[in-house]
Amino acid sequence: MAIVEVKVVPVGTDEASFSSFVSLSHSILEEETSLKHQVTPTSTIIQGDLETVLPIVAKMHSSGFRKGAPRVMTSIFIDERRDEEQSMEQMVTAVEGEHS
Repeated sequence: MAIVEVKVVPVGTDEASFSSFVSLSHSILEEETSLKHQVTPTSTIIQGDLETVLPIVAKMHSSGFRKGAPRVMTSIFIDERRDEEQSMEQMVTAVEGEHS
């Protein structure tokens, strides 16, 4: 199981805001998968097997071009453990527990 952080950034658009691009890439997750995910102010976090997650990330990246951006930059950060299963919630709980 992997936790994958994805940041899709359109470049060369006429608007300073790109929330509509983020919304489109998020809709791909909602409509095409049942992957657990969370939208943050600056990225989307996806939980699942890499074989399932990476093709969806590619579609998220391409969505920027479909929306009209002449250039799209996508950053992907993969956190994968093979020694134990770990969910997004468990990771957050572990961090928050350090501050208790």
